[in-house]
Order: sequence, then C-alpha cells, then structure tokens
Amino acid sequence: MARWCYQHRLVVLLLWVGALFGLGFSASTAGTNYANVFSLPDTDSKSAYDLMQKAFPTTSGDTDTVVWKVDQGSVRDKAVQDRIQPALDKIAKMPGVGAVTSPYTGPRGAAQISRDGTIAYAQLTFAKQANEVSEDVIHDVVDTAHGAAREGLKVELGGQAIQRVEQPPQGLSEMVGIVAAALVLFLAFGSFFAMLLPIAIAIFGVGMGLFSTQLLSHSTDIPDIAPLLASLIGLGVGIDYALFIVTRHRRGILRGLDPEESAVTALNTSGRAVLFAGGTVCIALAGMLVTRLRFLDGVVVATSLTVVLSVLAATTLLPALLGFLGPRVLSRRQRRRLAAEGPEPERASGLAARWSVNVEKRPRRIAALALVVMAVLAIPVLSLRLGATDQGNDDASTTTRKAYDLLAEGFGPGFNGPLQVVTKSGDTSALVKGIESTPDVARVAPFPPVKGVTVIQVVPKTSPQSKETDDLIDTLREKVIPQAGAEAHVGGVTAISKDFASVTGDRLPLFIGTIIGLGFLLLLIAFRSLVVPLTAALMNLIAAAASFGILVAVFQWGWGLDLLGLGKEGPINAFLPVIMLSLLFGLSMDYQVFLVSRMHEEWVHTRDNARAVRVGLAETSRVINSAALIMVCVFLAFVLSGNSGAAMAGVGLAAAVALDAFILRTALVPAAMHLLGTSNWWLPGWLDKRLPHLAVEPKEEALESPAADEGPASVIHGFIRTVDGDPVDGASVTLLSKGGRQLDRVTSLADGSYILSVPGPGAYLLAATAPTYGSRAAHVVVAEGPLVYDVELAEGEVDAVN
Repeated sequence: MARWCYQHRLVVLLLWVGALFGLGFSASTAGTNYANVFSLPDTDSKSAYDLMQKAFPTTSGDTDTVVWKVDQGSVRDKAVQDRIQPALDKIAKMPGVGAVTSPYTGPRGAAQISRDGTIAYAQLTFAKQANEVSEDVIHDVVDTAHGAAREGLKVELGGQAIQRVEQPPQGLSEMVGIVAAALVLFLAFGSFFAMLLPIAIAIFGVGMGLFSTQLLSHSTDIPDIAPLLASLIGLGVGIDYALFIVTRHRRGILRGLDPEESAVTALNTSGRAVLFAGGTVCIALAGMLVTRLRFLDGVVVATSLTVVLSVLAATTLLPALLGFLGPRVLSRRQRRRLAAEGPEPERASGLAARWSVNVEKRPRRIAALALVVMAVLAIPVLSLRLGATDQGNDDASTTTRKAYDLLAEGFGPGFNGPLQVVTKSGDTSALVKGIESTPDVARVAPFPPVKGVTVIQVVPKTSPQSKETDDLIDTLREKVIPQAGAEAHVGGVTAISKDFASVTGDRLPLFIGTIIGLGFLLLLIAFRSLVVPLTAALMNLIAAAASFGILVAVFQWGWGLDLLGLGKEGPINAFLPVIMLSLLFGLSMDYQVFLVSRMHEEWVHTRDNARAVRVGLAETSRVINSAALIMVCVFLAFVLSGNSGAAMAGVGLAAAVALDAFILRTALVPAAMHLLGTSNWWLPGWLDKRLPHLAVEPKEEALESPAADEGPASVIHGFIRTVDGDPVDGASVTLLSKGGRQLDRVTSLADGSYILSVPGPGAYLLAATAPTYGSRAAHVVVAEGPLVYDVELAEGEVDAVN
C-alpha cells in the first residue's frame, strides 16, 4: 500500500484534497446541530425534569438574563426605565426571542429588583436551545442591551446563549497549537519541508474529523465540547504519528536507501506501529461507553473518528507527500554531507546515551526520586471534588461573568443556581413550610400548579458550586420531602450537575478497571510478559493521579488561574476524569509500546536485560520526548479556547503527557526494569501456549532453507577491530533477519576474525558487541557469493539496532 501511494502520489493527494473540500462544503451547508444530553436514568433530577417537560412543554427554550445596576438612585427611576424598557421591547420583537420578562411589567416584576433597588434583571426566553440560536440574533441582543448603558448605569448579560458569542474565535487555539508544534518540528528536523509534513497530516486528519462530526451531529447527539476535544486529541496524535514515520524515513535515506525504498520501509515498520497505536487510542476512548453516560457517547464518536482519519492520513497521504519531496525531506546540510561522505552509520549518542547509562548505574536513586516527584504532585488529588463549572468560572472581563457577579451581589450567591422542587400530588403547603425552615435556604417561591404539577423554586444561600449547596440538595431529598409526606423530586441545573458528578464517580472504578484491563491484555500479548503490563498499568495510575493533582491545584485551588487567565476556581468538571483517563491511557500506551518494543527486541536477541533496557532507552527517549513536547504545546494552546472544559482538558493532558514522557518513560520505567532484572520477561509456559501472537513488526520475507548436505547458501566474514585497527577478541557477532529473528551467532577469534552462515541472498542486519567497546549494527545485503564485512567498535558507544 505504501509503495502504491508513493508511486501514485498525485492521485492520492487529489483524493484527499477532494474529500476534505467536499466534506467541508457539505458541513458548512448543513450547519451544526450539537446537543448536550445529560440523560441520567434513575436519578432524582431526571424525574423532576420529566415532570416539568410534561407540564411545561413550551418553555424548553434557553433562558438568559439582562442585568443592570445603577451607581446612584434606584433602578425604578424613570430615567433608568426610559433607557432599559425600550431596549427590552426591541429585543422581544427580534426573531428567535420567545418572551422577555421585565421587572417593570406584571405582578412578578418586583421580585426581579434587589432589596436595595440598585440591581434588576430581565429574563429572555429564546424559542430554541442555546446551541440552536443563531449567533446573529445573539449578537443583536447583546448589542441592543449594551446600547442602553450609560455612565452610572451598567448593563451585562448572562446565560448559555450569550456565552457562545463570548468565546474567542473558533480555531484560535488550534492555530496556536499548530504554530508551536511547527517550531518544535523545525528545531528537531532542521528542514522546512520535513516540518510541514506532520502539520499537513494533522490538518487533513483533524479537518475531515471535524467536518464529519458536524455532519453526524444531525443524526446523533453530539455535545458542543466534542469538536474541541476531537481537535485537541487529533492534532496531538496526527502530528506525533507522522513524526514517527518521517523520522524513520529520514533515517533510511541517511543510511543510503533510495527515497522510495526508505518510505516503504518506514511505512512497513513505523506505519504498522502507528496503526497499533491508533487502535489502542480508539480502544481507550471506547472505554468511555461502559459508563453508560449519553453525554460521552458523542465525545467517543467525534474523538475516535478523528483519530482514525489521522491514522489513515499518516499511512496513505504521508507516503504520497514523501514521494513529492524525495531527498528534500533532509536538510541541505544533511544532503551535502550524504553526497560528500556517503551513508552514515546509525548509533545512539549524546545526551540520550549518557542518560541511559546513568539510569543503569543508579536505578534505585532515580526510581526513588521519580516516585517522590509524582507522589508530591498527586497529593492535591485527595481533595478532588467533581461538579460542573458555570459562568462564575468565566474570565472576569466577560459580560457573562459580570452578569453572574451582579446577580450574586443583588440577590445572593444561590440565585445563579436555583433548585426546582417538582411535585405532582398532595398538599404542597407543608412541603413549602418545611423547605422555608431548612437552613441555607434564602428564598422559596411556589408557582401555581399546571396539569397537576407544582414547581417550587428554591434559592440557596450559597453558590451553585459550593459543597453547602450539595448538602442542601441531600437534605431536601432525604429529610424535608419525606417529612412533608410529599412525592417530590429536586431538579434544576445545579441538581442535575450534582447527580451527573455522583453517577460519574460511582462508575469511575468500573471504567478505570476496564481500560487498565484492556491495556494489560494488549501488552501481555504483544510482549509475552506478565511484569511489563503490570508495570505499565501501575505507571498509568501514577500518571493519572499526578496529572489530576495538578488539575486540582490549578482549577480547584486556583493556583495560577489569574496568570493563565482562566477565570475563577471551582470544582473539576464531572466528565473530565473519564475523558482525560481515556486519552491519557491511549497516549501513554503509545509511548510504552514504542519504548518497550525496542527493549523487547533486544531482549529476544541477546537475553541480556540490562543491555536491552539500556539500548531501548538510548534509542527511543529522544523521539518520545520530542513527540511529548509537541503534544504539550498543542494541549496547552487549548487554554485559549474560551471553553472551561477544553481548558481543563488541555492543562490536564499537557501535564499528564509531560509527566508520562519526561519522568515515567524516561526515568521510572527503565529504572524499575533494571531493578526487576530478567523477571521483566517472565511468562508461565502454559499461558504462553494459549496466548495469540501479536507483533507490531512486519512479517519476515520467506527464505528457502538450503538442504542439510549443501551447508549454508553463503557466508559473511571479516574482522572486528577497534578504531585504531587493533583486533577485538571475544566480540559477539549476530546475524538477524529483517524482522529481527536471530539466524546465526559467533564469537570473534584472537585476530578479530569471524564468519557467519547466511541462509540465502537478501538483506540482513549484522550486530557486533564487545565488553567495554559498546556495539555496532548495520544493514548488509548478501548477493550470490560470500560477503566481506569489517566492523569497527568505538569505546563506550551505544548501538542502535532498529
């Protein structure tokens, strides 16, 4: 497939461009139909909601508020009314606005003016839900209301519909993330064209994913935060997956391979790993379905679809783009050096190799230090409180936050999150008296019954996000309503948020167990070991605890919120643990597979655990850290999205990826594997026989074995020498197939000579290693006759068998 895409690159590019523009045109024509469905069966707030829908089916539109405050005098003054009432009348006549309830008209108007007379509000009821209201109508409402303000008269607006037009322009966070990733890629590659490749793959994958999600929103319930989360994860994995393949391709060209062969080899190795990694991310995302929360179903659809399309772009569009670039995927300096000096040998050196040796020498110290750091960062998670953010968490400069603060100032903190006690039978007077006598209740207002359903509005003394309000809901449900002998349910946005947090918390252990179990099985089959998947599961839990500790410290305790411009502290969004754990599990599995697969390959060939861990870390840490740095840049850019949920997810995932890559995979995992020794690769024989075989590497090309009496088809022979030309006695020389299977192994003689048996013509990997001299590996091609191949070993060098 890679070769076909490379050779038919123009066709592949036109197909992708046509698909992107076709989906984009269809999505823009159809528009959006996102819906936040908090369906919580068997909860008290859901019962209250169903009763209200039955009695008041026409009031399902979004309700927003216009709030005004005077510095002097009263809002009842004629001068104030003459400015506000015409604006309200104009808003009431706008298309899409169902009704406007003014404090200056009707018997209920007095309740909409604060006791001191300085603050008043009007309620706007739109004909549709917030996500369905035209942004043009919302802008007209905001402009008309703000137009009534003057010096000494402040006018602000609040509500879900208003919040939509307060957010920064869509795509700002994505653009900032792409620019930051481009900078990291340019520093890593040193080539403008190579830098563009991962960016292009991410744009195609995310673009098609978002357009497809927009079309699917018309046929299934997808929440409005799903596109943001899909673009967040899509940009991260799209750039990272392309980075792995392009890095492998550039390495092949530097070793002297033809660009087409290098691209095919890169896709047939790293491309397979990308397919495996993308599959693990989708499996992790699908784990959200076990929570049976309908709100998350749309998130699973959007994010999984974007990941699949990003993987598809990396495995089909990328080889086509590599075909257009040819050797220009290298920097000019690399091309000049390749032409002048020829192919360069591959070795791990520099900081990565030195760090790998240090981890081998001091595993206990490094493991203890890494554990202490992660434990300290995880401490805040002990005070984690799930809930829902509201407009009180918006940035202080937004009109929604100003309106929220004005309402809290004039009518009490609980006014922004009133409770609705809904009853369908019996005398409600006893219930009203019981609620009025309950501590932490500021105001009780029963409404006339409609179709046998009575709604009692209860305004708490405390804010919607406070623990006292949660306790009040429990008191009403468990004590006040039963004592009144009424059949009633507590509903409203605040009660729904509390129930959603409770249900999520109850189902979280099942969800965590599911994704940890899936990850354990995948790694067990891939690496034929019980200890490796157990270590990975433990590391995932440590990374999750530490990243949630950072989330609690920032968003719940408020550390650095002002610096980041993220509004006011509050509880952690109830849906965030499930989404974050899914993404964290998928991404950390990528890094774990990439790191441990190289260690496993070396272990299979040498049966030397210390060497396997040292070589695996030296060769993979740089790519893992580069990929993690790109993801951190992309995720942190979502702080600019204006959506508190996306900002929380961005900060949490950036922290999780940074901790996972820079501390766990680079320090704690290899240190632990050094300490565990050969037990890393232990697997009972009976289990090994029953497990299916799953390999990320490509199948080896079949070679005809020579007849027993004919001996080997050919041989490779030569000398193992030092850089100074001295023979190396006792060096281990191994011949491997392209897939990594050991074919022959010998030890060099006193004069440094060796001879290896070769089953037939073809491409092989020859690896030589000796104590104190490190190792060297190279690709060799054997023709019909014997091949002479001499190897130089440098002191202290770490090899790079790949």
